Amino acid sequence: MQDPEFDPRPIFEALLRHDVNFVVIGGLAGTAHGSAYNTEDVDVAYERSRNNLSKLADALVELGATLRGAPPGLPFQLDAETLEAGMNFTFDTRLGPLDILGEPAGAPRYEELRNSGSSESIWGVTIRIAALDHLIAMKEAAARPRDLTMAAEYRTIADLRREPEEPS
Repeated sequence: MQDPEFDPRPIFEALLRHDVNFVVIGGLAGTAHGSAYNTEDVDVAYERSRNNLSKLADALVELGATLRGAPPGLPFQLDAETLEAGMNFTFDTRLGPLDILGEPAGAPRYEELRNSGSSESIWGVTIRIAALDHLIAMKEAAARPRDLTMAAEYRTIADLRREPEEPS
């Protein structure tokens, strides 16, 4: 079980230190948009260019990333070639769980996900957060009960943001 005081900042700092191109998705992105749901992992969509894969691999090595759920001793070379051969990975790091998704279900291509998102200063770092409408689509595509509950909350937040303000 994760510490109730899970702090994503050091994971983001490692990704930023290595100049990785990524967008925060999942529960932390929902939290950034005002969701009441807590999460204890970091989920990011990442750019699939060869240069970015190399930087991402370096950041993962720094974080001491290991494949979550893999049998002990399973050979796994954490480098750009391995990341290029796969798409979505779930890691445990010395700082907490980190899931990296090259093509998140329900999301547009990385470039659109990045361009439609917003740059936010949160958790002590400035990071790119996926747009609320894309988070809704990703949660609905996952279709697990918790994800559908979160999607409903995100939809409520989006609807409230779209309502015109009452004149004073």
